[in-house]
Amino acid sequence: MPVGQKTVRLRIAGHVQGVSFRVWTQREARRLGLRGWVRNERDGSVTALISGPDEVVASMLEAFWQGPPGADVRSVVPEPADAAGVPAGFDITG
Repeated sequence: MPVGQKTVRLRIAGHVQGVSFRVWTQREARRLGLRGWVRNERDGSVTALISGPDEVVASMLEAFWQGPPGADVRSVVPEPADAAGVPAGFDITG
């Protein structure tokens, strides 16, 4: 991975399903030029993989705490991830 680039996998919990959280995430990630994916989980959380410049990833991590209108984010838990296999764009995978 190039210097200054970061890839993070994260789980967002709270009231994050049924509020267009995935669509909002995709729109924000594309606007910021990030790569990755987002999906709903069976437990009601959302998982995302985001990859891009350090400062842009940090900005997206902060934005996750707000989310779209109607979301009530209770936790955002990031962990470092491998950049291998990150899609060229930003996809909703489930």
